[in-house]
Parts: sequence; C-alpha cells; structure tokens
Amino acid sequence: MVEGIRFLWRATQGYRLRPWRSPYLRWRLETYSGKKAETVQVKDFWALAWGERGQALRFLRWVGEMRRYAEGTSERQL
Repeated sequence: MVEGIRFLWRATQGYRLRPWRSPYLRWRLETYSGKKAETVQVKDFWALAWGERGQALRFLRWVGEMRRYAEGTSERQL
C-alpha cells in the first residue's frame, strides 16, 4: 500500500487538499469516465473515487508491482 500512497502523493502534487483540481487526476477521470476534465466538480471526483474504489486499489497494487519490476526486486525479496 506504500506504493499507492506514493502514487497519490505524486499525482496530487500542488493539489493535495483539493485533489479534484489536479490536472493529472482530472485527465485520468476524463479518460476513465468520459466526462470532460473542465467540468469535473468535487461531487464528481468523490462519486467516482467511492464508486470505483476496488478498481483504484487494484491499480495501486499494479503500480507497486511495476515499480518493483522496474527496480529488479520481487515480492519474495521484500
């Protein structure tokens, strides 16, 4: 889960108290849901975050796997 926190920390840089204003997260929300990034509001962000939390957790696990793969470590070594 550390990888997930690391990803979120980087993805919300400059927008940590207002993640729905992060250009990166807006773009991701747009590509995932089809809603235009310029029209994303707080309620849209949290509705997607809550509704898709399972997918988000799987994505964050995948981010960790890819990071370990890139660094040349495996779960057995951790």
